[in-house]
Amino acid sequence: MLQTYDSTPAGASGRLESVVEILSKQPDYEFIEPNPAIDEQVLRAHTSALVDGVKRNSHLAKMSFLAAGGAILAGELAVKGEPIFALIRPPGHHASKDSHWGFCYFNNIAVSLLHLRFLGLINSAFILDFDLHEGDGNINILGGDKNFIIYNPDGKGDKSYLADAKRALDDSPDVDIIVASAGFDQYIDDWGSNLSTSAFHELGKLMNNFAGERCEGRRYALLEGGYNFKDLGKNILAFCEGLRGA
Repeated sequence: MLQTYDSTPAGASGRLESVVEILSKQPDYEFIEPNPAIDEQVLRAHTSALVDGVKRNSHLAKMSFLAAGGAILAGELAVKGEPIFALIRPPGHHASKDSHWGFCYFNNIAVSLLHLRFLGLINSAFILDFDLHEGDGNINILGGDKNFIIYNPDGKGDKSYLADAKRALDDSPDVDIIVASAGFDQYIDDWGSNLSTSAFHELGKLMNNFAGERCEGRRYALLEGGYNFKDLGKNILAFCEGLRGA
């Protein structure tokens, strides 16, 4: 994931180095290398035309299939009750069934959840999308299925935003798993100019509490946005600490 694949903010060199540096110093954290997804897994979420289009750029395709494979592995580990954060790119929540934009190519959330359902491991999920931009791809692929609840919190500042996220989680029925489209571009010193580092910790705690009460501890998150390269590592660490209940 450290390889650059384009000049966009999501794919640029230097974006994930601070994340790896800070997470590698945590004694309770383990890095796990995924295998790339295969066509069959990606085609549960996308048309063959979209997949073939991505394949025209071999390096981009390599990174996109690896990111989707990371999402799949994260979901498989999460159903066992382990808190998992997938440090993957390209992001995915703007990738629809037959189109993509916004630095996204394959919808990693959809590929992961549809894979888990194909295996009979889940039937339902709560998708908490706290990226700055609404995950239109998540909605396009999963929004028509009543078993998938998608929520993009709204609110200016920590207090309002966290209250809205908590209300949505409190109002949710029980599901089999919770997953986040984890966008850190809501950060006060990023594009969104909205949330503090402690707010990301609280979002992780909300997911941890929800998982413990509603879905047997099953929770995971996939990296979406976040373009303050210097602070992305500390924000992801704060979220992960909350996600594991620390």
